[in-house]
Amino acid sequence: MFNTIILHARSRSCVEYAEKAAMHRHSMWSTLFVDILLGNLVGWPLLHNSESICLSIVNFTHGFSTFLRSGCVWLMGDPAGFKLNAELANVLGIFSLNAIQIWSTLWIFVGFITNYIIQGLAILGIICGFTAFAAMIIDMIVLATLHVSILHRLISLVYSSQIQALAALWRLFSGRKWNPLRQRLDSFDYTVKQHIVGSLLFTPLILLLPTTSVFYIFFSITETTINLICVLIEVIISVIHATPYVKILLWLVRPQRFPSGIWFEICGSRSNVSPEDGVTDEMNSSKESVHLKDFNRKKSSILVSFLHSNYLSIGKVSLPHYRSVLLGVSGSSIYKVAYGIVIGKRMQSLRGTLLPSPMPWMSLPYKEYWCLCHDSLIACFR
Repeated sequence: MFNTIILHARSRSCVEYAEKAAMHRHSMWSTLFVDILLGNLVGWPLLHNSESICLSIVNFTHGFSTFLRSGCVWLMGDPAGFKLNAELANVLGIFSLNAIQIWSTLWIFVGFITNYIIQGLAILGIICGFTAFAAMIIDMIVLATLHVSILHRLISLVYSSQIQALAALWRLFSGRKWNPLRQRLDSFDYTVKQHIVGSLLFTPLILLLPTTSVFYIFFSITETTINLICVLIEVIISVIHATPYVKILLWLVRPQRFPSGIWFEICGSRSNVSPEDGVTDEMNSSKESVHLKDFNRKKSSILVSFLHSNYLSIGKVSLPHYRSVLLGVSGSSIYKVAYGIVIGKRMQSLRGTLLPSPMPWMSLPYKEYWCLCHDSLIACFR
């Protein structure tokens, strides 16, 4: 008897595993088909209208460079009525303008081959699918805005150094010292010379902080906007990968494959009543759903009901798959990114964390992957 139960459980698990494996296999092929289809829908119009799109990209690049230049010039003056340090503002502004001008000059040479780049992207989308095309678009955006990222990193380095220095000087004035071993603030007696030196350093740092802050805020907003655009494109890629096309097709053809509980429909009952009650036997011909407790068990002897099954809606079928799209994004990660922006730390990118890879070998480092391939080949020859 025990062996029979074990065999039944094993056969049931094998059936479940076979069904999941078949569903996963069909999902891979359906995702590949939809990816290629979307790539052709986007690639062919892009290939036929490459010249007009190239002109639009060149105009947008010129407008973006003009926006950065005008923003730096505005920050070098009195932005929003704030009185900044003119010398530091001129140094940061001239450095930013030179970097923007150098990058714009380099992109003039890229403008001659922009048409070929667009045609190459269109052909890539037609052959490899929409996700490869979208991933290449993300790389192109990151490459085109590399100067903004470099300027943001450099200015954030200056800003974070000022914040850390001001925090250390504030601890000096309050008589505390950071204990790195216990990760806490301990009381400490500073000398008079240390207080004097701290006062001399605190004054220029606090006066120069607004000038550094406005440049840091400007480039942080620009960099965050660029990252959000890249994250939005990656969300689209993740949605394409996560959509259960096979389950949606099965739900449209046979919704019985997705049951969600059962319920009874009471059609009628035959009651046995004594003559004293003055009521004759009758059959309820109308179909209506009622609970069993509404019937008098003492008088009812026959109960007619039908068994029905509920089906999952299209939202309940696909929603569990979409939950994994933002699996790498949580409240703590958003808080860390926001806190890092405020204190001037390096902004943690959310790209690449939205959808866990369904293929286990795609999450391995390339060295480990090739080592496993080498060991597998050696094992086959042995």
